[in-house]
Amino acid sequence: MTETTSSTATDELLVERHGPVLVLQFNRPQARNAMSLSLAEAIAAALDELDSDPTLSVGVLTGAGGTFCAGMDLKDFAAGRRPVVEGRGFAGIVQQPPRKPLIAAVEGYALAGGFEIVLACDLVVAARTANFGLPEVKRGLTAAAGGLFRLPRRIPYHLAMELVLTGRMWPATEAAAAGLVGRLVEPGEALDAALELAAEIGANAPLALAASKRVIVDSADWPLEEAFARQEEHVDPVRKSADAQEGARAFAEKRSPVWTGR
Repeated sequence: MTETTSSTATDELLVERHGPVLVLQFNRPQARNAMSLSLAEAIAAALDELDSDPTLSVGVLTGAGGTFCAGMDLKDFAAGRRPVVEGRGFAGIVQQPPRKPLIAAVEGYALAGGFEIVLACDLVVAARTANFGLPEVKRGLTAAAGGLFRLPRRIPYHLAMELVLTGRMWPATEAAAAGLVGRLVEPGEALDAALELAAEIGANAPLALAASKRVIVDSADWPLEEAFARQEEHVDPVRKSADAQEGARAFAEKRSPVWTGR
C-alpha cells in the first residue's frame, strides 16, 4: 500500500489518503457512530473531494471504535437537526453516492441508516461478527434512506421482505451467504481487507473505473435494444482518453501503467 497521508478531517470524520484510495472513518464511537448533521456534511464534502480529485480512484467507508454506524443520532434529531444534506440525502451519500467506487468496511453494527449507507456502497467487506439490520418498523418508522428499494436489488426478494418486515438483526455470515458481503473476515480485520481490495481496484484506470460503475448502476432499467447505444455515452470518452493510450503502451512495453485520470 502506498504511504498514508492525512487529508481533510473534522472531529467527527477522519479522512486519510492511501495512494489512490480515500478512507473516511466515522469518528463518533461514544455514540456508536450514529449519524449527526455535522458528520453528514463532512461526509458529503469528502465525497466531493473523492470525485473531483483525478488522483483518487476509490473510497472506503468505515467506523471508529468497532462499530460501523448505528443509524441516525436521535439526540441530534430531537434537537431539530436531521443528518440530511441537500442533493445527497441521509449521511451525505444515500441519494447521490460518488461517481467512483466505494467500499464499506463493516465491524460491529450497521443498523437502520447505517445499513442504508452500506447499501449505497458498491462493495462490502465485513467482519464475521458484524450485524446488519433495518429495525425501523419496530420504532413505527420506515427505512426511507434507500433501504426499501436497494435491499431487494442486492438480495432475493423474499429475504429482503423478511428483513424489512421483521426488523431483525442479520448476521454478516448470513449476509455473505446471500451475496451482500463480498469478503468476510475475522473481527478487527475489515478495514485492512477493504484497503487490500481498494488497492487492487485502485491499480486500474480511474476513468474506466468510474465509467464501469456508472454503466452497471444505470443499466438496471435499460431496455436491451437501447443498452449498447446508451452505454456509449459513458464508455466512448474512456476509449478516447489519454489513460486508454497509456494502458496500451504499458502493455506493449511490459510495464505498469501510470494513470493520470485524463
